[in-house]
Amino acid sequence: MRQGKRLTETERTELRRRIGAGETFARAAAAVQCSTKSIYRLLTGRSAPTRRTTPRAALRLSAAEREEISRGVGAAESCRAMAQRLGRAPSTVARDIAGNGGRRHYRGWRADAQAVRRSRRPKVPKLVSCLPLREEVERRLTLRWSPQQIAARLVVDYPDDAQMRVSHETIYQSLFVQARGALRLELARCLRTGRSHRRPRRQTPSRQGRMPDMVLIKDRPAEVADRAVPGHWEGDLMIGKTGGSAIGTLIERQSRYVMLLNLPDGRFAEHVRTALAAKIQELPAHLRRSLTWDRGKEMAEHARFSIDTGVQVYFCDPHSPWQRGSNENVNGLLRQYFPKGSDLSVHTTAHLDAVAAELNARPRQTLGWLTPSEVFARTVAMTA
Repeated sequence: MRQGKRLTETERTELRRRIGAGETFARAAAAVQCSTKSIYRLLTGRSAPTRRTTPRAALRLSAAEREEISRGVGAAESCRAMAQRLGRAPSTVARDIAGNGGRRHYRGWRADAQAVRRSRRPKVPKLVSCLPLREEVERRLTLRWSPQQIAARLVVDYPDDAQMRVSHETIYQSLFVQARGALRLELARCLRTGRSHRRPRRQTPSRQGRMPDMVLIKDRPAEVADRAVPGHWEGDLMIGKTGGSAIGTLIERQSRYVMLLNLPDGRFAEHVRTALAAKIQELPAHLRRSLTWDRGKEMAEHARFSIDTGVQVYFCDPHSPWQRGSNENVNGLLRQYFPKGSDLSVHTTAHLDAVAAELNARPRQTLGWLTPSEVFARTVAMTA
């Protein structure tokens, strides 16, 4: 090995060619008769790195493994073949290549240097360093948007501004882990659950009942199941304190548009039928085709409701809340406004309409991040 001499321009060119072809630093250095430190200085423009004071986790790719990946890329090997040779998952190799220039620009030494730089801690959270982003996230949290809705809608509203991007997990962490947070702790109350920490969900059993002349969900037309035609609704009741008060919920299956029923006289079948018929008859005839309900006794007068409105009622199977999935989802969102154990009879029709309008103005992932109001208005315009 040659000592104490600078690399010539020819030697620099030869080293770049060999490293670019996937050779290791040691092999390239032996061919040109220089040290591996000289190659590092040539490729990075700085002195060789000092030894790491903390050991690299076994789950992380090592510099040697990245050099092996670099050779595999130069030989046009598949990610699966390289992963099998390294004893790694193919996705690990694919992510490392994609995140460091792709197959065309991947170099093992550069990928390792970038990994070391990205692993340095502590980092300044993005919601701290970017004030406009933090203000926009806080504003939408106060509108009771979920972190996932916020993250997705930012991409829609700021398509050309890379700074206005944040993942929903970062928003949750900023609320739940205040040591890392940039958002005010009180904004956690704007989440649907109102909790400041995560907790596993628990499902509640669906109500049971058997009524005469029931038409079961298995007899429902295919156009209802595939949401291809507007005007098919799902319905349910939200029960208040001690079961003495309730609010009716209606969700249009195609657009997820929400309407709420005021039931000041309680949830007896006659009262539910009257309120439900009055609400659904506000819609144009082509937007009231069918209604899917569970087996609650509040729908005991379903036959008369169908005669009065022309809307066929279909009943779900026992213990099958997923058959009204849109309705179950919206009922969960509504608990942010109407907590369990509260008296629901105190809410006026105007207040229920305001809550429904707020829900209908939230972007939904299943609608391509459009709002139910936007989709429902487009449906009305197209079918009018």
